[in-house]
Amino acid sequence: MSDTEGRVVIVTGAGQGLGREHALALGRHGFRVVVNDVGPAAEKVAAEIRGDGGTAIASAGDVSDWSYASALVETAVTEFGTLEALVNNAGINRDRMLVTMSEQDWDDVVRVDLKGHVAPLHHAAAYWRQRAKEHRPARARVVATSSGAGLLGCVGQGNYAAAKAGIAALTIVAAAELARYGVTVNAIAPSARTPMTEAVFADRMRVPESGFDAMHPACVSPLVVWLASAESADVSGRMFEVEGGVIAVADGWRHGPAITKDRRWEVAEIGGPLRDLLARAPAPAAVYGA
Repeated sequence: MSDTEGRVVIVTGAGQGLGREHALALGRHGFRVVVNDVGPAAEKVAAEIRGDGGTAIASAGDVSDWSYASALVETAVTEFGTLEALVNNAGINRDRMLVTMSEQDWDDVVRVDLKGHVAPLHHAAAYWRQRAKEHRPARARVVATSSGAGLLGCVGQGNYAAAKAGIAALTIVAAAELARYGVTVNAIAPSARTPMTEAVFADRMRVPESGFDAMHPACVSPLVVWLASAESADVSGRMFEVEGGVIAVADGWRHGPAITKDRRWEVAEIGGPLRDLLARAPAPAAVYGA
């Protein structure tokens, strides 16, 4: 793909699972990849890319750390001369019911998953804004990683669902704010077999007789490569659900039917009209696990 050759991309949380598959796929399609993770796995994946004929370096660190996120962007620019795509993938889960969730469970997931998206995005956006001011637009792309839990909720994942819903909202805001700099921002809500999801998808892990493993994380990566390419310049602010061979566009909150008066509602008169309104409104999608 000529729209991918030589482009510079950062992939966060790329030491295993989805991030690893994204980094490998991007490397195979000619991207120069900065592989991030918190430990030595980043270098192992970078070495895989180089062994396959690609170009990659590793950067180990916590992307929820504001200073490290700045250094990560600087590393890409220093090593490769530019930055043209950011794939925010890093995330963890600490599944608990709300009544048994600890403060640490909440803080860790929101920090890594949500702040771990915001910090690299902030510093990358500052770099792209400066380039735009210098009349050197980068045709930049951001791919965020939300989740079906963030779109529909999931029992036992209140912390994770809240963080992923925050990523979905952040995607919309960032797409609007960064358009002036030539940056597109989209998100994916993937379903795949990773170390984080083995328990969640335990009943769907068997490969069918056809041999097509729809839960393999590599099934998600082609969409990520396309969204990171120059070709996707007219697509921004969108959420894509992806699993196996299925890619769907997910719609978020929209203004629905309403009841109106030319004065303030009184409590005693709300019930009947509100129930009529709810009867006319689409039923909400079921929460996962409910």
